[in-house]
Amino acid sequence: MTPIQRSVTVAIIGDRSDDVPAHRAIPKALEMASQALEQPFDWQWIQTGAIDHAPRDLDRFHGVWLVPGSPYENMEGALGAIHWARTQGIPFLGTCGGFQHLLVEFARNVCGVVGADHAETAPNGEFQIVTRLSCSLVEAVGKVRLEPGSRLRAAFGVDEVDASYRCNYGLNPKWRTALENGGLRFTAVDEAGEVRGVEWPGHPFFAGVLFQPEREAFRGRTPAIVVSWLKAAVAQAERG
Repeated sequence: MTPIQRSVTVAIIGDRSDDVPAHRAIPKALEMASQALEQPFDWQWIQTGAIDHAPRDLDRFHGVWLVPGSPYENMEGALGAIHWARTQGIPFLGTCGGFQHLLVEFARNVCGVVGADHAETAPNGEFQIVTRLSCSLVEAVGKVRLEPGSRLRAAFGVDEVDASYRCNYGLNPKWRTALENGGLRFTAVDEAGEVRGVEWPGHPFFAGVLFQPEREAFRGRTPAIVVSWLKAAVAQAERG
């Protein structure tokens, strides 16, 4: 890939903490993805509390990655970032907490479930799109199958991946059909058939996974989905 002249800048959104392994892995994952594409780029870590009005606060970025570490200090700021990226065609990647909040934003603003929420922050909420998993996935590892022809399959380049998790929450299966009727595609499942990845067709790049592929960087492996997302951000910069 020939580097473009236009500056490429992406936003890494989350509440930075060295206690979160994925946060320590992300700088290395970004470096490895940049090298894989032979494309320099700038990235900025943005705390969720710094997002007051996403269209204004994020308009200089060509891509958004909502990273693990929920509950976020400012859930509405995180949801605003997702909404802005989704509606403006800005490449968006959500991992772990980012995947979970993608589901909430989509339910609220596409499916019309105004009270859609996350059980971690609204344990008594009436419309919990994200609920506690039946089995904790904190520091768990398992196989995930990717649907043929999907964006996630194309991004990872294989039919199955070894997924590393650090989470306790996921999609409430009661809401799967409603989200699918709204246009989401659930294109990654574990060996038990539980949803582990999602995408929105027709968008330049709008996808999320419950696992944490960024942690592949700890093992010296370039996270393929980060490369795919960054490549989409480069294309966004080329479009101006």
